[in-house]
Amino acid sequence: MEYTIKKISELAGISSRTLRFYDEIKLLKPARINSSGYRIYAQNEVDRLQQILVYRKLGLSLEDIKAIMDNPDFDEIKTLRSHHQALLIQQQQLSKLIDTVEKTLMTKEGSGSMTNIEKFEGLKRERVRKNEDQYGTESRALYGTNQVTDSNQKMLNMNQEKFQAFEELEEAIFVQLKKAMNTKNVSSIESQKLARMHKEWLSYTWTTYSTKAHVGLVNLYLADPRFVSYYDNRVGQGGTQFLKDAVIHFTNK
Repeated sequence: MEYTIKKISELAGISSRTLRFYDEIKLLKPARINSSGYRIYAQNEVDRLQQILVYRKLGLSLEDIKAIMDNPDFDEIKTLRSHHQALLIQQQQLSKLIDTVEKTLMTKEGSGSMTNIEKFEGLKRERVRKNEDQYGTESRALYGTNQVTDSNQKMLNMNQEKFQAFEELEEAIFVQLKKAMNTKNVSSIESQKLARMHKEWLSYTWTTYSTKAHVGLVNLYLADPRFVSYYDNRVGQGGTQFLKDAVIHFTNK
């Protein structure tokens, strides 16, 4: 079966303008152009569009989607299984978070109660959910689904004391980063203390540590505008770069 651009846009729930843009960037080319100059899409294009829309829902950029799907070694089934597993985890976490919010509302409205343990568990699940929403795709691409899943579970298994220490250390890292930046020297005592603190912070959630993985993470920080904003907004411009350089110096030693 073949579709005009109008029909396939209605089928997929996207605009014809979007499809024309996908054609322009060579993400989704029509099967052919008919004698009247209209784009015509066949089953292969429908299947590819479905994959594109799934990846968009998972938060991937169009550039990343094109690179993935045009890769001759692209394994569609393996990739979809990985994302399916991530979505199931997010579904479980979201379900528990909804339960926490409902209990909180009942408590505030006087129609129920919520223990401190339940409140604490909700905080952990919310943190994991945010990490998954913001960085889950990139983390799985860098470390693999199993590693990220195990890391999430390690956080969820933390007791209240350990989780509090984890969050307090993160705040201390921002303070230390400012001190280190003032030295303007990534090999300074303050800078190397910063790198050690960052390593310790990672140990709370990482199942295993390696200098290679640590360097990979700080490289990801600098390559991703979201991480750059997260650090630079707290300590000033250049904070993310300085953290990366301090960690690389630390791992080289």
